[in-house]
Amino acid sequence: MKQKLTLYLAAPRGFCAGVDRAIKIVEMAIEKWGAPVYVRHEIVHNKYVVDGLRTKGAIFVENLDECPTDRPVIFSAHGVPKSVPAKATARNMIYVDATCPLVSKVHIEAERHHQTGLQMVMIGHAGHPETIGTMGQLPDGEVLLVETPEDVAKLTPRDGAKLAYITQTTLSVDDTTEIVKALNARYPNIIGPHKEDICYATTNRQEAVKAVAPKIDALLVIGAPNSSNSRRLVEVGSNAGCEYAQLVQRARDIDWRAMDGVKSVGITAGASAPEVLINEVIDAFKTRYDVTTEIVETAVENIEFKVPRVLRQAG
Repeated sequence: MKQKLTLYLAAPRGFCAGVDRAIKIVEMAIEKWGAPVYVRHEIVHNKYVVDGLRTKGAIFVENLDECPTDRPVIFSAHGVPKSVPAKATARNMIYVDATCPLVSKVHIEAERHHQTGLQMVMIGHAGHPETIGTMGQLPDGEVLLVETPEDVAKLTPRDGAKLAYITQTTLSVDDTTEIVKALNARYPNIIGPHKEDICYATTNRQEAVKAVAPKIDALLVIGAPNSSNSRRLVEVGSNAGCEYAQLVQRARDIDWRAMDGVKSVGITAGASAPEVLINEVIDAFKTRYDVTTEIVETAVENIEFKVPRVLRQAG
């Protein structure tokens, strides 16, 4: 007889509007221009999604130099430094920018502050493509990066009275709050975003994990190891009291020995993880346990972003 187990499904989970739009852009570009279509950097951080688009005719590269000039190129949802579209234009390339509109909002914000003479502080992860893209909107030295509250103490701005801050859209809401506190304490005049930079999807998925945490013995986050928002969900789960919080890419990555004696498991997924992988994990539990599923919903998302006009026009 199978052991009883309750699966608590966090909602919202999985794909967000920006990811949906980015994938659609690649598919529509292949439809419009035929294969191959080049994509600079993984369109979203998920191997399953990237492999699926590869079979349809997308070629993923890290640099524009790897793209021929006679094929279209798409910029990933994470955003790119200004130098990238400038280079594509100089090479007479057709390009489509799949940057998430909420990341573009942060770019516009940085630009606006720069024009009023403010130096920017960016709260983000060094080396993450979104951070590189956002910092690359302004000239070198105009954006100072901080990753922790401790980094704030080491900042050496041009003028402490002329600062504004922006954040990567996929950070932990709680960690960012601590860094913002440190910034406000050291630079009382620092200007914050007009509206929270951390995107609605990141915030909603973290809130849902916090709501699930008290009910469960273990938390599984479906997502890629290079997905910032997925890794933050694991941290949020741990901080909310989940003794076992693990990131898995697919059902085959589940450590079943760790599930021994577990009576309730929380399941969520990062914003770039498709529903098919979530269902695969649920099915894997159903083959081993007598499963009851419960949904823990903390928000309803009905946001949709339009694809660029060039793809809405007939070929």
